[in-house]
Amino acid sequence: MDELFDPRRAAGGAVRRAVLGNAHVDRAAAGTTPFTRDFQDLVTGHAWHDIWGRPGLDRRSRSLVTLTALVALGHHEELAMHVRAARANGLSDDEIAEVLLQTAIYCGVPAANSAFRIAQRVLRELDGES
Repeated sequence: MDELFDPRRAAGGAVRRAVLGNAHVDRAAAGTTPFTRDFQDLVTGHAWHDIWGRPGLDRRSRSLVTLTALVALGHHEELAMHVRAARANGLSDDEIAEVLLQTAIYCGVPAANSAFRIAQRVLRELDGES
């Protein structure tokens, strides 16, 4: 559905842009094909409107939870994206490191080791952009 005619998708798209940035969302939109369109609609409507748009947790808290889940499940590409989002949502590098230290205990040292490597790369890239 077109965002202009679907207020739920439009609201989810606004949250997605606020958390992930315009460049990421524009790339995702540009890469959308007829095959992936329904998936993009699902992500925008459910993840970004129905979950990230809920008032029960602020975006900083949602970033903390998301980082942990991505480390636990080994979703490295998504982890890199959400390290960027965590920074945009106000988490400091020290807070991100604390989350990753916590994952070492509950998700395993190898998972945290990979996460630290990915986060360090992303944070250096972000510092280079500023």
